[in-house]
Amino acid sequence: MAPMGIRLSPLGVAVFCLLGLGVLYHLYSGFLAGRFSLFGLGGEPSGGAAGPAASADGGTVDLREMLAVSVLAAVRGGDEVRRVRESNVLHEKSKGKTREGADDKMTSGDVLSNRKMFYLLKTAFPNVQINTEEHVDATDQEVILWDRKIPEDILKEIATPQEVPAESVTVWIDPLDATQEYTEDLRKYVTTMVCVAVNGKPVLGVIHKPFSQYTAWAMVDRGSNVKARTAYNEKTPRIVVSRSHSGMVKQVALQTFGNQTTIIPAGGAGYKVLALLDVPDKSQERADLYIHATYIKKWDICAGNAILKALGGHMTTLSGEEISYTGADGVEGGLLASIRVNHQALVRKLPSLEKTGHK
Repeated sequence: MAPMGIRLSPLGVAVFCLLGLGVLYHLYSGFLAGRFSLFGLGGEPSGGAAGPAASADGGTVDLREMLAVSVLAAVRGGDEVRRVRESNVLHEKSKGKTREGADDKMTSGDVLSNRKMFYLLKTAFPNVQINTEEHVDATDQEVILWDRKIPEDILKEIATPQEVPAESVTVWIDPLDATQEYTEDLRKYVTTMVCVAVNGKPVLGVIHKPFSQYTAWAMVDRGSNVKARTAYNEKTPRIVVSRSHSGMVKQVALQTFGNQTTIIPAGGAGYKVLALLDVPDKSQERADLYIHATYIKKWDICAGNAILKALGGHMTTLSGEEISYTGADGVEGGLLASIRVNHQALVRKLPSLEKTGHK
């Protein structure tokens, strides 16, 4: 009798191997998906505005940690802004027209800064809503890790954590404020900014100046590394305004405050807010009020609003309305920012400018 044995056909072996490879593939891909979800890369970032909305069971986030990451993000973005400007290869293009008819410019500095800032924040806090000025390209996504170290200056001012529901948080990023001035090589106006709002109210803000390496930050009711000046002139104030429509504000300001009023045309909302504060930067001009007469985007102003609020100042529409940092990304009705003056009295003085701001 012939010895008993098992004879395997080549076709059977091939089928068996393919089935085994299929099982291994599904196991491995599931493992990778789980790993990437830890870094907040499980979904596609949407273009132009926001990443995935936080789920209802997104847990909590610590605002002190968010401040630390926001400062790091602003600095990292600023490094890209500075590197591109110094290379003198901006790849400048227009995204369209502003409401005033000017080119809405974008450069490689905007794009690269945006990528660093967005993914650093999204990796650290995957369950919060992030709104940013520039398009977030899913093909360029990257994991940028935070080392979980909170800087000593933040620990000194803010001794304890402060947790809030992740679903209540909205982050606003401006990866390059004052792009027009950036293309003109007017570097002092350029900033990178991050703001965190909770239930629509600005609670922490970061404004970083890439070319002087100065960073201002503040958290409402907790602390800051910047302060107000000791005195402000509200009778004949120095008013900082946009370079693009300084004449409009100047006419109304002279009628309101008199011929001794000084108008300071400047670029960038971040720069204008810093003009109201005690900033140790020789290139920073000083003003008593900041007035903006037209439509403005929330990523331009949220960080400055949070800093002013933390220092006892105010930022409202020209009619005195508080600004909510949820919903639409723009603000109608202009802007009035002040600190250590009677803000509501100023609102009442500017009725004609308020009407202009709604045009």
